[in-house]
Amino acid sequence: MAINLEAYQEVLDRLKPFNARLVAVSKTKPVEDIAAFYAAGQRIFGENYVQELTEKQTLLPADIEWHFIGHLQSNKVKFIAPFVHTIHAVDSLKLLQEINKQAAKHQRIIHCLLQVHIAAEETKFGMDAQELQQLLQTYQANPSAFAQVRITGMMGMATNTTNETQIREEFHQLHELFGSVKTTYFNNEPYFKELSIGMSADYHLALQEGSTLVRIGSLLFGERNYSKL
Repeated sequence: MAINLEAYQEVLDRLKPFNARLVAVSKTKPVEDIAAFYAAGQRIFGENYVQELTEKQTLLPADIEWHFIGHLQSNKVKFIAPFVHTIHAVDSLKLLQEINKQAAKHQRIIHCLLQVHIAAEETKFGMDAQELQQLLQTYQANPSAFAQVRITGMMGMATNTTNETQIREEFHQLHELFGSVKTTYFNNEPYFKELSIGMSADYHLALQEGSTLVRIGSLLFGERNYSKL
């Protein structure tokens, strides 16, 4: 077991002044490691792969708040709809509609974060400004068509670089956009409050730019072994 409880406590201490919460990213990690963090008090865990998440969910305590943080294909939503709490990477209107449809089948409301592309790399997912506006305008025009989803905020991934100035600027850009979206579309909705930015290498910068959810994996669980997938 490669988990680092000392690093876990350090992360929690750093989050506290910002009132931010930790999503412990447990992708590729065994249920024993997740159970160890659960025993230490952690309740929010993030996964990137649908099959892996559905397998783990059946083996772990029912009060875990599962967040899906990877790129999600519409045809896979049905597998996690019965239990997932928050989907971080909603990057299209089609996906939001499918989440609503599958949540309705289980008479649940699924929390959703709108993913915006803020990085320099084209390979990263997320909507551009125009796609975001189109989604929000469709949502605002007919909210009853989205009764089973709750848009609780936004998510983004910074460029994979050691240039902290660039990372900070990208996080700041998303924070500004978050404020604009809240004012325009969710001004009277207290639930629109989440900004999911920051991972193991850059979460300290994300906190300074308004992050409320940090997605941390390798700092807590050790390096990933993708050959096991």
